Amino acid sequence: MTELSRTSALASRHTELGSGLEDWNGMGTAWSYNSDPNDEHDAIREAAGMFDMSPLKKVFIRGPDATRVVDHVITRDMTTIYPGKSAYGAILTDRGTVCDDAVIANNGDDEWMHCHGSGESMQRLQESAEGLDVDIELDDDLHNISLQGPKALQLLDAHTPIDLDQMPYFHHQPAQLFGHPCRISRTGYSGERGYEIFASAAVVGDIWDQILGHGADIGVMPCSFASLDKVRIEAALLFFGYDMTAEHTPWEVGLGFTVNLNKGDFRGKQAVLAAKGQERFVAAGISIDHDDALAGGEILNLDGVEVGVVNSPCYSHRLGKSLALVHLRPDVAQPGKRLDVASDDFSGTAMVETIPFFDPTKSRTHV
Repeated sequence: MTELSRTSALASRHTELGSGLEDWNGMGTAWSYNSDPNDEHDAIREAAGMFDMSPLKKVFIRGPDATRVVDHVITRDMTTIYPGKSAYGAILTDRGTVCDDAVIANNGDDEWMHCHGSGESMQRLQESAEGLDVDIELDDDLHNISLQGPKALQLLDAHTPIDLDQMPYFHHQPAQLFGHPCRISRTGYSGERGYEIFASAAVVGDIWDQILGHGADIGVMPCSFASLDKVRIEAALLFFGYDMTAEHTPWEVGLGFTVNLNKGDFRGKQAVLAAKGQERFVAAGISIDHDDALAGGEILNLDGVEVGVVNSPCYSHRLGKSLALVHLRPDVAQPGKRLDVASDDFSGTAMVETIPFFDPTKSRTHV
């Protein structure tokens, strides 16, 4: 058994729901519950689903040079991110490849919060901070609950004094929720309007219980990563280690939109700019002629020639399709193109689709 280095204050609640607390990012994570992931999927799309996203690492950058550090470590122009706003972007190696992705929030007063998964953010932050007046701290006491779905606003807005309805996408602010101090952010990983609640270990359990207590009658339910994987694939949201690695440039994995070509210096700048237009493959989506999810790693062929690979597969009962996020040779990534899919355990056909598969105009998240 993998020895876990981090523990969620919500771990006992997950085990009561049937989770084996599998490892992700050094913390026991609810990859599955006793509930049906399809029912959880329905809750996210029709009401709201609640996830424990505490395995994400929350790193604080504080001090007079904090803005310089975060601006150097990420591809976005952080000098334009004012207090109360956040930005998502790629963290690069010196070679211009993606070694992590992150959401960085400006908390004001020379404090930023860098929220990331299993990549190399901490190493890159420490390198970017060398010789500067800044402190960098991983705060493992700070937990985060994500409530995602069309009824998330209704539920939370009734129990906080701030006006959540007026909070724009990718904004955040300190708040009270069910009487507890926290920070609420209008962000998520589901393709739905949703919120992330950052709170200490001492109060996060009661916040979890209060959300379920007040939300049960409107269809809110706790959700596992099994259902999160379905909704994030439908929304074409990337997972580091599967859809991108340190062998890929932002241009190849669909993160070119996060690279600000006009900002000042940042790690990997010259290398990533030189790589633009040199893509070996691009991010794409396919639907497979199959009534189940693929395993991942299948090879995509066109006329007997290998043209891509399956990265993140799922079966969406709501769309009635077997889906996958893939890498494809650029000239093949055209919606409607038919491909062959092959592995040791599967042989079939697929069609290139427009992504995101779900809500292509992003009306559910952005409005």
